[in-house]
Amino acid sequence: MTTPAEPSSHVPQRPLREFWDYFSTNKGAVAGLVIVLLVLLMAALAPWIAPFNPDATDPSVFLVPPAWQAGGSAAHLLGTDAIGRDILSRLIFGARLSLTIGLAVVTLSVITGTVLGLTAGYFRGIFEIAVMRLMDIILTLPSLLLAIVIVAILGPGLMNAMLAVAIVVLPHYVRITRAAVISEMSRDYVTAARMNGAGHLRLMFSEVLPNCTAPLIVQASLGISSAILDAAALGFLGLGAQPPSPEWGTMLADAREFVMRAWWVVTFPGLAILITVLAFNLLGDGLRDAFDPKLKR
Repeated sequence: MTTPAEPSSHVPQRPLREFWDYFSTNKGAVAGLVIVLLVLLMAALAPWIAPFNPDATDPSVFLVPPAWQAGGSAAHLLGTDAIGRDILSRLIFGARLSLTIGLAVVTLSVITGTVLGLTAGYFRGIFEIAVMRLMDIILTLPSLLLAIVIVAILGPGLMNAMLAVAIVVLPHYVRITRAAVISEMSRDYVTAARMNGAGHLRLMFSEVLPNCTAPLIVQASLGISSAILDAAALGFLGLGAQPPSPEWGTMLADAREFVMRAWWVVTFPGLAILITVLAFNLLGDGLRDAFDPKLKR
C-alpha cells in the first residue's frame, strides 16, 4: 500500500513577507523605521501633544533652562528660548514642517527625475545627451552653494527653498532612472510586449517603469534626509523658512547668539535634525539591502 506523498516543507514566501524578513535582519534599519514612524506620529499629532502654542511668547520665562536643571520650570520640559517660547512645542511643530519639506522636495524631484530619466533612457539619442549633460553640470556644483544661489535669485522663503533643494537633488533620480531603464530595455518581456504591438507609452509606463521602482524607493528614503538637512541649512542662513516658523534650522539661527548662555536652545534643535536624518539614512540602507538581490543572504 502506497502512502500519500508528504507536502513539501518549502513554501514560497510572499513578496512582502520575504522583503520584511530581509529588512528585519538589519537592526539599524528597524531602529530607523521606528524613529521615522515616531517622528511622523509626532508631526501628525502636533496640535494635541504640544504643551504650548509654538509661537506664543511669555516675558516671564526668557531663557528658562530645562525642567531637570537648576532654575528650570516643570511646565517647560526642554526650556524656553530668548523670547519665552517653549522649545518642546516648537520642536514638535518643527517636525511637521521639516517632514513636509522633505516629502515635498522628494515628491517633486522623484516625479520630474523619473520622467526625464525614463524618456532619456527609452529614446536615447540627442535628448539623452542633452538631459545627462545638464545633470552633470548640476552635479559639478556644490549642492548647498547651488541651492543658495537659486534662493538668492528667487528670493528667501520656504517655497523657494524647497524648489532649490529639489533642483539640487534632481540629478540623482534622473541618473538612477535612466540606468535602470537602459538595463530593463534589453529584457525579454520588453521585446515580447513590443512584438505584441505595445506603444511607447505602454512600454514606458506599464512595462519598464514598474521594474525600476526599487532603486527609486531607496534613493527617495535617503533623499528625504538630504532634503531636511539642506532645508535646515538654508533656514540657518536665513534663506529658508522665515521666523517665527518653528523650523529646526531657523531655530538654530535664532539661537546663535545664546550658545554660551543657554545650551538648550541650540542642542535640542540640532539633536532633532541629527536623529531624524540618521533615522532616514538607516531606513534607506535597510531598504537598499532588502531590495538588492546581490546583498541578500
